[in-house]
Amino acid sequence: MSDELVRERQGNVLVVRLNRPEARNALTPVILEGIGEAILEAESDPEIRVIVLTGTGDRAFCAGMDLRSFASGEEMGVVNEEATAAYSRLFRGDVAVPLVGAANATAVAGGLELLLGCDVIVASSEAQFGLPEVKRGLFAAGGGTLIGTRIPLSIALEMTLTGESISAARAYELGLVNAIVAPDEVLTTALALAERIAGNGPLGLKATKELVRLGVSDIDAWSQRRDEWQNIVFSSDDAKEGATAFVEKRNPVWRGH
Repeated sequence: MSDELVRERQGNVLVVRLNRPEARNALTPVILEGIGEAILEAESDPEIRVIVLTGTGDRAFCAGMDLRSFASGEEMGVVNEEATAAYSRLFRGDVAVPLVGAANATAVAGGLELLLGCDVIVASSEAQFGLPEVKRGLFAAGGGTLIGTRIPLSIALEMTLTGESISAARAYELGLVNAIVAPDEVLTTALALAERIAGNGPLGLKATKELVRLGVSDIDAWSQRRDEWQNIVFSSDDAKEGATAFVEKRNPVWRGH
């Protein structure tokens, strides 16, 4: 594993940290592959209940694609096809494990697209958020054009067509981020939120995440999957354990089935 991306377990939470502060944590093929591998690890390990995605330093969470590499013709694809598919799913919001974005600083372009793939976002009060691709003759191809599913369409169009950024306060006002805190409190706050999520039933979490996202994009698929998930979750050992623990006034012990 390259030191451009750092992975660390904290209980049932996997912290994934972009680690190129000198380059504003810009994305490279190595980082993208590492993100994909982290997703695969979390999805295959039942003890990992939540991923927290953050960056190193106070200059940027992530400045997006490394434009120097792009301008020089360096390929942005990765060798590991399974990892490529996994990080591509992140940009679509299609990861089984809940993700908490911890925006330690500004997130633009692919950096904001990474956050849009997260389920909840804690942001630094000093952060800025934007999709400036049109200023470079490009467009937000990594999921940025889905921003209209998170904020009002008129604002989504303004951000993507002008390429200009908004403040953390504005992002919170629009519902793009869930909380804004002092820069040195971002990771602590995100971890506390992740632990609250991780304390819930794994099957219920998986079903809830998928169904809430489907509910705003494909109501027919939502209806079908709701019925399928209801059969699985409501008859599970975890459902019995949840009810038993409630009656016995103790914390449940989840098994994930």
